[in-house]
Amino acid sequence: MHGKCGVFSTVWYFFIGMQDNTLICRTFTGENPTLLMHPVDALQLHFNPDQMIVLNIAMAFLMFGVALDVKPGDFRKVVEFPKSVAVGLLAQYLIFPLLTLAIIYLFRPPVSVAMGMVLVSMCPSGNMTNFLVHFARANVALSVTLNAIIILLATVVTPAGFLFWSKFIPDSEALRQSFEIKFFDMALIIIELILAPLLFGMFLNRRYPVTIARIRPWIQRISLLIFFTILVLALFGNRDNLGNYLGFVFLLVLVHNIAAISNGYLLGRIARLPELDCRTLAFESGVHNTALGLLLIFRFFNGLGGMALIAAWWGIWDLVTGLGLAAWWRRRIEK
Repeated sequence: MHGKCGVFSTVWYFFIGMQDNTLICRTFTGENPTLLMHPVDALQLHFNPDQMIVLNIAMAFLMFGVALDVKPGDFRKVVEFPKSVAVGLLAQYLIFPLLTLAIIYLFRPPVSVAMGMVLVSMCPSGNMTNFLVHFARANVALSVTLNAIIILLATVVTPAGFLFWSKFIPDSEALRQSFEIKFFDMALIIIELILAPLLFGMFLNRRYPVTIARIRPWIQRISLLIFFTILVLALFGNRDNLGNYLGFVFLLVLVHNIAAISNGYLLGRIARLPELDCRTLAFESGVHNTALGLLLIFRFFNGLGGMALIAAWWGIWDLVTGLGLAAWWRRRIEK
């Protein structure tokens, strides 16, 4: 079997470290390629109804905390750096999905894992983005404006983008058709858990600015704690599965996240944006709200194992790389 697989599939097999010999690769001995099913595609992780309610509330509170940094005037700041905003949206919604598909075609992961990668690429920027940009001393105004726009667009772009780009995942048709995924159902959930808390937080911020200024630090700390709790519980609750598949999940997320960060930064450099804007776009493209991805996975995909493992580990790893990169850039400025 090894002789019939490409070099990347051979490396892939090394990182999987499975006790069986199930290997995702293509054998071109016949007219049609043959796909060997990977056990992670049949793995399902479940939250009980009570846990789903808590997850929904946590997500809404998380977005409420993000909204306290956003003001209606932030959207008008687009006129201050229209080129940077345009490049950021291009990196987020076109280049990164294309890079995601390229990685999928290169490594040929299990279909459920590939679907998780596409879903992550369509999730809006993470709630830590503004903090990382501030810590790195990059363009905070651009980050707030772009983050707010991306979050608002997520109502349409996340479900539509996933349904569109996932069609290009090799051999995904059977698995995709096993789930009834409707654009309006997914959009409605995002409106309830993302858009509504965002608009409510913006309203309070404008109506009661003094009060919000006092409570904002605490709400944002609590929201970050909730975010980490969601990720840790998702990983801990499925620690056996994570242990079995951590090898290839780690490798894929590492490559995928590097591509995401490099995408924003290098596209900014190609467009000849200011250096601080390029650094801001690196965070906007490289840090994603994978808590939303997890919620959608448990809501619409029955906790499909490959998708959930990718989203959960992405949420941990992008913060590791984000904090490391922010600290490095901060030190360079201080020197």
